Amino acid sequence: MDLRSLGLRGRLRGRRLYAAVGALAVLIGGGTWAAAASDAAPAVHREDRLLSLPEAPGAAKKVRIDTSFFTAGQGSGGRRPAVLLGHGFGGSKADLRGQAEELARSGYAVLTWSARGFGRSTGKIGLNDPNGEVADVRRLIDWLARRPEVQLDRPGDPRVGVAGASYGGAISLLAAGHDRRVDAVAPQITYWNLADALFPHGVFKKLWAGIFFTTGSAGAPTGSARAPAGSGGCGKFEPALCRMYERVAVSGRPDAAARRLLAERSPSAVGDRIKVPTLIMQGQTDSLFPLENADAIQRAVRRNGAPVDVDWIAGGHDGGDRETARLQARTKAWFDRYLKGDQGADTGPAFRVSRSGGLDSTDGTVRLRGASADRYPGLDGDPRRVRLAGRTQTFRNPAGAGPPAISAVPGVGALGNFASLGAGGLSLDFPGQFARFESAPLASSVRLTGSPSATVRVRSGAPDAVFFAKLYDVAPDGRRQVLPSQLVTPYRVEGAHDGRTVTLRLPAVDHDFAAGHRLRLVLSATDLGYASPAAPTTYTVSLKGGALSVPTAPGVRSAAAPLPAWTWELPAAAAVVAALLLLTARRRAAAPAPDPALAEVPLQISGLSKRYAGSADIPRALNSVRAGEAPFAVREVSFRVEKGQVLGLLGPNGAGKTTTLRILMGLITPDEGEVRIFGQAIRPGAPVLSRVGAFVEGAGFLPHLSGRANLDLYWQATGRPADDAHLDEALEIAGLGDALQRAVRTYSQGMRQRLALAQAMLGLPDLLILDEPTNGLDPPQIREMRDVMIRYAAAGRTVIVSSHLLSEVEQSCTHLVVMDRGRLVQAGPVAEITGSGDALLVGVAGPLTDAVVEKVAALPGVASAVRAEGGLLVRPDGITTTHLLTELLRLEIAVDRIGPHRRLEDAFLTLIGGDAR
Repeated sequence: MDLRSLGLRGRLRGRRLYAAVGALAVLIGGGTWAAAASDAAPAVHREDRLLSLPEAPGAAKKVRIDTSFFTAGQGSGGRRPAVLLGHGFGGSKADLRGQAEELARSGYAVLTWSARGFGRSTGKIGLNDPNGEVADVRRLIDWLARRPEVQLDRPGDPRVGVAGASYGGAISLLAAGHDRRVDAVAPQITYWNLADALFPHGVFKKLWAGIFFTTGSAGAPTGSARAPAGSGGCGKFEPALCRMYERVAVSGRPDAAARRLLAERSPSAVGDRIKVPTLIMQGQTDSLFPLENADAIQRAVRRNGAPVDVDWIAGGHDGGDRETARLQARTKAWFDRYLKGDQGADTGPAFRVSRSGGLDSTDGTVRLRGASADRYPGLDGDPRRVRLAGRTQTFRNPAGAGPPAISAVPGVGALGNFASLGAGGLSLDFPGQFARFESAPLASSVRLTGSPSATVRVRSGAPDAVFFAKLYDVAPDGRRQVLPSQLVTPYRVEGAHDGRTVTLRLPAVDHDFAAGHRLRLVLSATDLGYASPAAPTTYTVSLKGGALSVPTAPGVRSAAAPLPAWTWELPAAAAVVAALLLLTARRRAAAPAPDPALAEVPLQISGLSKRYAGSADIPRALNSVRAGEAPFAVREVSFRVEKGQVLGLLGPNGAGKTTTLRILMGLITPDEGEVRIFGQAIRPGAPVLSRVGAFVEGAGFLPHLSGRANLDLYWQATGRPADDAHLDEALEIAGLGDALQRAVRTYSQGMRQRLALAQAMLGLPDLLILDEPTNGLDPPQIREMRDVMIRYAAAGRTVIVSSHLLSEVEQSCTHLVVMDRGRLVQAGPVAEITGSGDALLVGVAGPLTDAVVEKVAALPGVASAVRAEGGLLVRPDGITTTHLLTELLRLEIAVDRIGPHRRLEDAFLTLIGGDAR
């Protein structure tokens, strides 16, 4: 099984598959010198060697550990601290070369190695067995102590830190617990107790465990010379681990011996001996090793009296690699402080969490911003009680535990973004298999930072109750729900036949529940990632206390935003506007007469052309201009917009969209042609521009004033009567709600965008122009912005929107104008340009056989399924996206993405020749 087909190609982008499950690995050696020159800094020297180490302490049999030793600078002059870097599960030392070279250039001696059973190293995988992988690390530290490049604290004791992610992160903690010579550690996305990670609350995490053991067993099929007798093909694993996994996988329930075997190989077994500075970096999107692991590590290290900082990072085993550069920089600063003794090194705050800062319009990725506190808040700090409603409910565990509910799908956390498709995310619960309790709409937003909890009474038709607790964020319409980070907490409640009262701790997350949204607690009988009882039974649950405890951590604050650009641009802009008014006064006086035939037409553009002298942005060859002439930004563009239309203005960068918008707003004048709004010719300062509202390149607000005060000041500046503002109507359309009374500095990016939109709508202009209105918004906010535009045009007004988000344009616009290289390519209704029909494109990891295609085509609710570039093109006939995904998983099809077949994108690329520049 190739984990790469599941998108588990792990953390640091050159690493392979550390996303399998947690455990550890380390070892090292030396060999031949090879010089690898850096482009800008001292040459990095790498020494590769296979070290021969005892298979077990005192054993005569040896294992070979493949190592690389990195140093920088000429010769060996000067001793320096050492760093051991451990790789993720399924990877090797090769994954760490880039980070090792950077640390070497920063003045460290760096040792990487391939753990037992990985890369070129021999031996069996022991999941960081104290007598195996941990003993190897101790011998690697012995080796470092003998190197002339390495700084010593005393003979035989090198100054050394250990870092690594997942499997390598656990070995860093184990090394600190087993060897007092370790001086600092920096583990990433790792575990505290492997038994708790794979058997949380007594429930078997079957998919992650299966991926893990399949990965470690690869390359040693049953009956091969490498497979131990009776192993069933567990090849590279120690036989005891192999037997343990097979026993639990068959029974579907962990036993005491299995828990004991994994626990004794976990950092928790030596938690009271980890007394070194520890930097913990844990992923928020991680169903394998969730944030509870970081909390357990922090509490243990703090109890031992050592410095410890916590960083909740974006991504994780399900969420991919999103902050590699920042994490490597913070790891280096940590070692600078605690290995080099640099008191000035900025090790960062005691607690930091990465949060969404909206979407990057250039590539559609989610921007990140940091929030921090000077102390770690824990998982239950400053709780807020949120009342939940719901009667006593009975739900059923189906025979065979199927179909299972879906929360996280291991390694493909990117599929969790189904909210952008209008399907409410990847999560899915089947009717009759769950109970739910729900809050009233929130009067104000609630930032959850930690692990919420609730108390329930459970009664089971079987001796034990097995269920899965999760907390949804439910939109005001009640139809769309989002499961933060796609996380769920399993529970096995023993002796529940006569009823038991239990306090549930839900997954630890950092999530903002917006005002007007609801919190929905769901208890489901099944989950795709876990083993549920095969026998059918019923569960009856009731809520005790009637409330959910929601930790809020108010001491965690986002970094202050920089002053808006208008604070320094405004004076310069004022001077430019004044000059512009002087230069164009005569031109305004000579404006053409109104055209009565166009008095009811919001916009007509005729023969519009504009050149920019000296412009280097537009290739002359593409503009077809003669030598010595300035290239056209816009050339001979004509189109017309009617009332009630939402017009999308599309085109690649340099197409002339912004120039066209500036001309029709009277900011610049055309060289040829004209723009008429309701029959009036447009010139700078034209009176008819009072019927135009514009939101272009964002808006600046006074951060200390409320949203309402900012709008009042803006309208006063127009000099128009207050009654003409129609403020209440604009606010109702924009949907600002109670937030209007708060200071703007407390607004999210989405609220700032809506405030800017409300400002553009003051006076209820007949023509509203929006340039990239969804910049910086997350998917739910984009959907709300789309609804605002549609509602505004529904009243008989007209909206023109310029955007790069083709999917949003397709959903919100009635008509399109496509431009390329300054020219009009096509204009007309959206349906006319895109064609008709809906389809879903399913990305499949692995070959698409005829049998697979036929199986999908035969599914109920599927009209057709055919091969297409990038995967399988499925045309639904009643089946929903989420149900289609469930069926594909049931058919054991390795899905790595699914989404709408973007007809507008195809049409757009066809119109502009496939060149989106």
